[in-house]
Amino acid sequence: MAVCTRQRAEAALSALLLALAAGCASGPPTPAWQGEARSAVEAAVTAHLEGDARAENAAAQRARQALARTGRPELLARAELMRCAARVASLAFGPCEGFEPLRADAGAAEQAYAEHLQGRALAPERIALLPEAQRGVAAALAGGRGAGDAVAAIEDPQSRLIAIALLFQAGRADPALIARAADTASAQGWRRPLLAWLKVQQRLATQAGAAEEAQRLARRIALVESGGAAGR
Repeated sequence: MAVCTRQRAEAALSALLLALAAGCASGPPTPAWQGEARSAVEAAVTAHLEGDARAENAAAQRARQALARTGRPELLARAELMRCAARVASLAFGPCEGFEPLRADAGAAEQAYAEHLQGRALAPERIALLPEAQRGVAAALAGGRGAGDAVAAIEDPQSRLIAIALLFQAGRADPALIARAADTASAQGWRRPLLAWLKVQQRLATQAGAAEEAQRLARRIALVESGGAAGR
């Protein structure tokens, strides 16, 4: 039961890698590729958030090798989306290059999530295909209100960062939401998104003429950069 509970709590990852997760119920042994792929994708996402590009690339290659053994491009598409979601959390916007060559073989849920990560407004029926944690912010991006409430309902840290990043891209993230993103990244020790969000805060402080606040943020940025991994 503890394993099942932990898997359900990992909503951001499990929603897209459901086919890679070992089932909670009893049954035949789990194929080796499932555990290898899930572990490698998780490692790639974590390495990205921690700012270690070499470890991210190595883990991503392991994931591709494990998934290629299945001959199922839709599974690789899900893995690529998870890497792109981590980039969005770090304010790195743009097409999901790893996903695009696989789009034709991806399912409707994966295609909807790829569009969501690009900040597109989705129709209600496509919002329903998204991971549950992203549906509220997707509705807000589609013209609804309550962006702050949508973020407040998200418990998973990475899902929260993705939601705030998409609101920021759309010009709908106020200073409180930006501060929450920085606090979320800081609490997790995720250097790459933390640097990105701190630099946003520093720019806003500078624009507002808040010199002391801008200097304080500059010191925080220097401290995070001194860790070294974010520059790899």
